Amino acid sequence: MAKRKEQVARIDPVWSQITEEAGAAIVVEPLLGGLVHSSILHHRSFERALSFRISLKLASPEMSEQILREISDEAFANAPELGRAARADLVAVYERDPACHRLLQPLLFFKGYQAVQAYRLGHWLWRQGRQDLAYFIQARVSEVFGIDIHPAARIGQGIMIDHAHSIVIGETAVVGDNVSMLHSVTLGGTGKEDHDRHPKIGDGVLIGAGAKVLGNIHIGHCSRIAAGSVVLEDVPPMKTVAGVPARIVGEAGCSQPSIMMNHLLKTFPE
Repeated sequence: MAKRKEQVARIDPVWSQITEEAGAAIVVEPLLGGLVHSSILHHRSFERALSFRISLKLASPEMSEQILREISDEAFANAPELGRAARADLVAVYERDPACHRLLQPLLFFKGYQAVQAYRLGHWLWRQGRQDLAYFIQARVSEVFGIDIHPAARIGQGIMIDHAHSIVIGETAVVGDNVSMLHSVTLGGTGKEDHDRHPKIGDGVLIGAGAKVLGNIHIGHCSRIAAGSVVLEDVPPMKTVAGVPARIVGEAGCSQPSIMMNHLLKTFPE
């Protein structure tokens, strides 16, 4: 048994740590034993546990947990990149959110993490040409988590969405790797235009609470968008923008804003 645990840890250290945390959680709070066992300890892999969790959350009288589980298991089996992205997102939340103290927490409790993984399932379906089913997943994610991400949007890995209330990401939006955003962020259009109409967010960008980024504009890598800003024009890499409409108020302040999570603005000369 000890040898098997060592092999699992070597192959998948994220899953090994989650299962260890799960065992410890039951000792501390036995009343969570049923939840922890059904969601984590009954499964042989991270993908299986995540599939179960997504299915449980999205199930409704319109579509059963069993059907959703079969769809999710199929996605993870045929697209290994989904599991890799889910692990990267999990570590991102753990490292950037001061309220997250264990890898176990986002998987069980954090709706931002769970919503992004459900979106990834919908995106996989969209790419398979199963668009109506992808729209169903989008609708359920919106109803359950209060987050509206179009299944055609392209989102990288290492994503952290904190609090996650009222997030909106449009159909042609692109979000790079290692992006962090807070609640009430909108990546939207500017009217009824069709085709490519949503923002393109570079790697390592930090987007503050309530920020609106509108139109087919580009936000340069490792930039910062201050809380409450309305961004209507391109933002160069490694800059900080703030205001309505947003303007450049200085440098990003560090090489990795999305990891440092520093939202404070210094006073810059006019």
